[in-house]
Amino acid sequence: MTNVTSPLPGRAIGLTAVPDPVFSGAMVGPGTAIDPVREPSEAVSPVDGIVVSLHPHAFVVVDSEGHGVLVHLGIDTVQLNGEGFELLVNKGDTVVRGQGIVRWDPAAVEAAGKSAICPVVALEATADSLSDVREDGDVKIGDPLFGWQ
Repeated sequence: MTNVTSPLPGRAIGLTAVPDPVFSGAMVGPGTAIDPVREPSEAVSPVDGIVVSLHPHAFVVVDSEGHGVLVHLGIDTVQLNGEGFELLVNKGDTVVRGQGIVRWDPAAVEAAGKSAICPVVALEATADSLSDVREDGDVKIGDPLFGWQ
């Protein structure tokens, strides 16, 4: 069982509230989303594992069970070309839950005309393999978002 924890402080809102049909329709995979607090912060790893994909606006960490968790910082933020994002690790690094991956500022993302909402997705999972999916309420870094069998 993989326990996926919040990579950001904010409010859990669920994937259906994400203003992007690819995420809200769970085409990438099931999970939830965080509406982050509007202050500069570090997005941290939601699991112990290896960083297999790393972009300024998104990263994937795969744990020892082969479960890949995508954290996408904002919507359409790829169009910002990395501006306002600072990578804290390298692709291929082994990281621990809670370790900073990307430093960013959700308020700056919004000021640039993008949504700051952050999907947290279980890649290649089925909806019924997730349990206790958090879709509302305030979350702190490290609070449980969902379990993955």
